[in-house]
Amino acid sequence: MIIKFLNLKLQNFKSHRDLDIEFGDLTKITADNAKGKSSTLESVSWLLYSTDVFGSKCDPTPITYAADETLVQLLLSVDGKQLLLGRGLKKGKAQYYINEVPSKAKEFEEIRDQLFDKDLFMSLFNPSYFFTLHWEKQRAMMLKYVTAPVSKEVLKNLPEAQSEVLERYLKKHSLVDLEKIHKDNKNKQDKAYISAQSRTNTLKEQLMQLTEEKLDIDSIKAELAHIDMQVIELEKQMDTAFEKNQAFNLQAQIRNLQDKIEMSKERWPSLKNEVIEDTCRTCKRPLDEDSVEAVKADKDNRIAEYKAKHNSLVSQRNELKEQLNTIEYIDVTELREQIKELDESGQPLREQVRIYSQYQNLDTQVKSAEADENGILQDLKASIFILDSIKAFRGKEAEMQAEKVQALFTTLSVRLFKQNKGDGEIKPDFEIEMNDKPYRTLSLSEGIRAGLELRDVLSQQSELVTPTFVDNAESITSFKQPNGQLIISRVVAGQELKIEAVSE
Repeated sequence: MIIKFLNLKLQNFKSHRDLDIEFGDLTKITADNAKGKSSTLESVSWLLYSTDVFGSKCDPTPITYAADETLVQLLLSVDGKQLLLGRGLKKGKAQYYINEVPSKAKEFEEIRDQLFDKDLFMSLFNPSYFFTLHWEKQRAMMLKYVTAPVSKEVLKNLPEAQSEVLERYLKKHSLVDLEKIHKDNKNKQDKAYISAQSRTNTLKEQLMQLTEEKLDIDSIKAELAHIDMQVIELEKQMDTAFEKNQAFNLQAQIRNLQDKIEMSKERWPSLKNEVIEDTCRTCKRPLDEDSVEAVKADKDNRIAEYKAKHNSLVSQRNELKEQLNTIEYIDVTELREQIKELDESGQPLREQVRIYSQYQNLDTQVKSAEADENGILQDLKASIFILDSIKAFRGKEAEMQAEKVQALFTTLSVRLFKQNKGDGEIKPDFEIEMNDKPYRTLSLSEGIRAGLELRDVLSQQSELVTPTFVDNAESITSFKQPNGQLIISRVVAGQELKIEAVSE
């Protein structure tokens, strides 16, 4: 889109009561200071956005005279088609015109916004405007027209190992998600590795406190087994002796039986001398002969039963007495001493086996702990490598994108990224430099040249051509002619406002 200024009319705008400007391919505005050079073009930014050429609020009311109404009209050519925009201020109320037709603010803004974006137009119209924007806006404007390199191209420019690992993982996750996963894993494994190192060191310290003697452990175990077999054999003899000696418990059984026999004897006289009654014990009636015989038979049965039980007790007692007479008591004192001596002789061997087993167990734990530690370390290194690869990817992506942007310029340098000193992270940034000097440190003439070069890049990339206004042109001896119309303002001492339009 090619936009040209054809005519600008000012009525009661700041110092201009009535000004009519015809524009050419080159329009020269010259005058002494405070004669209205800058405000001439400031009227354009006020018409479109109610600001001055740097985006600040602008008050259009007359300065040295009084007026009831302010009006600015700009006749544009948009790809050859004419468009007349007007903006006025009457008694503090804004008025808008499209092709001389009074319009609402929304209609005016829609027409304006269809033509161009505010920041883009203002940067093309006033090359110094771009540098008043926040660096994030500057960066966004520049990158809007320069696509980022595709991942495959970036991967091709990375070291093979980094390229392979990222290519594999990026099939499953985005770069951002992959970074989150491995940052989280790195934090976890950092803590786990510290814990694993602590455990390994503790086990190693315990191991160092034990001396691994060069022992013939098999011979020691064999000797200890022989001692244990001897002890087992003696303990068997002890068990046999205990079983035999326990027979002396028969004495208690004999005494118990004797007590029962004595009690049985005491019952005998009452049973033996029991009188056979011939009358009923309850009703006292005389018993018949059969009943008396039954009572006698009952007594006889009880006497027989008594004798059988008594004789059984006597028989059991006599058998136990005979058994007791055949038992010989065994003294186990000597066996105990032998077992004790053997057990004591095996204690040093058992201690050697215990220490050896403890050493072997600790040694196994140390090796296991070292293996765990190494496993955690490898996992940690893998995450660190992936995170480093992501940094390298972003660094290379930034480098390639910067190269694409840098290729648009001839004398300016553009920085799109910066690297944090602490963690090496690549962060978005934006800085325009000329001859290794940041824009903010450039002289006025250098700043104008820098702004014009950047303005032409934006124009070429956006495919939007607008008039360009160069203020304070007397401070620069020469500069590259920008595409589109050029409007220059120069200070000429003692001169009233003069405007000259030159067409190619």
